[in-house]
Amino acid sequence: MMKIIVLGNGVQGSTVIRRLCEEPNVSEVICADYNLEVSKRLEKMLKKAKAARVDGSKIEEILSAAKGAELIVNALPPEFNPVVMEAALKGKMNYQDLASGPVEGVDFVETVKRQLALDERFKKEGLTALINAGSAPGITNLLARNAYDKLDSCERIQVLLFESVWTKKFIPFWWSPSTAFGDMAAKPIVFENGKFKRVKPFNDPVMVDFKGLGTRRLVDHEHEEPVTFGLTLKGLKYAGLKMGGPAIELSESFYKMGLLGKEPVEVGGTKVVPLDLILKLTPPAPSSPEEIKEVIEEGIEIEEGAAMIRVEGIKDGKHVRYDNYMSAPGLVESFNKYQITHEAFMTGQAAFLFTKLFVHDKIDQQGVIVPEILGPNIRNFYFQESKKLGIIAEEVVETRL
Repeated sequence: MMKIIVLGNGVQGSTVIRRLCEEPNVSEVICADYNLEVSKRLEKMLKKAKAARVDGSKIEEILSAAKGAELIVNALPPEFNPVVMEAALKGKMNYQDLASGPVEGVDFVETVKRQLALDERFKKEGLTALINAGSAPGITNLLARNAYDKLDSCERIQVLLFESVWTKKFIPFWWSPSTAFGDMAAKPIVFENGKFKRVKPFNDPVMVDFKGLGTRRLVDHEHEEPVTFGLTLKGLKYAGLKMGGPAIELSESFYKMGLLGKEPVEVGGTKVVPLDLILKLTPPAPSSPEEIKEVIEEGIEIEEGAAMIRVEGIKDGKHVRYDNYMSAPGLVESFNKYQITHEAFMTGQAAFLFTKLFVHDKIDQQGVIVPEILGPNIRNFYFQESKKLGIIAEEVVETRL
């Protein structure tokens, strides 16, 4: 029986907690958050949950709450990763998080490298730290590795994401607007010919034909996958991630108008930071069941999306392209089944499935690892379990002479 502590009891963390409390191999789940009321609410709802108030920036508080835990799941913002990883090492706990960045003032590639730099320390303690273990990054990495392994040599990996969930009530983002706009204004990272390079925001627009959806416009976007692919997958010539959808189009317009800028501009004799104004006026994503229900009942204008991981290379002397599609419940289905949004479902459930690998003792690698390092049997187990939750992968193969 395993005791687990989950740091951060927001939408993603609480989804992981709820699922863990259903696992027979889990004895207790410590719900740790700075806001004790949030943790107490989970404690009242779930028999295996135990609330604790914890400041995620203080190792001593983490260790005090985590006594007896074998695994710490870090669902806090990425800036807390170094502290929580140190706590895992001192408390002799395995570790999992959902993302490496972005972190204000830290280069995006460095956010990944500083975590990987702890590899030997985790190995020395006989522990595993699984980083970037959510949906994207996370499942996207597993699908990329499945296709990578089928090729004699891999040349390109592209993660291609499109989302268009537009409701009558104006909801531009289904996750944190501050995180979203920060991501949008950042310079994306592309791995090309052995080097990481920064490109301008909304770089290289392309039209991608998604099976069953049609052609959609995507642009480069900052994300972890190109970084970890470039660091871990040998022989790779190119790795990138592109996103598209109304939220991207809105952000691109704001960016070109200077509205995502952080430097003050003078307006009628008053200094105004454009991004601060935008964030002040942007409605937050609905989080409570009551808020989500209200948005759905007001009306959905369009609900469509696609996630495809395109892997290209050489097999038996021929050029082969694997398009791996990932599908999951949309907004309405996620709410009807779990009382959460599609965004919360995908990331939270995907993260839980990675946690389940620890619970079922499936991970045999030690040190700091990323999902694409996990072996084929572990990846197969993951996708067998994901099907039960409605997260399904489908592969389309194209071969050219």
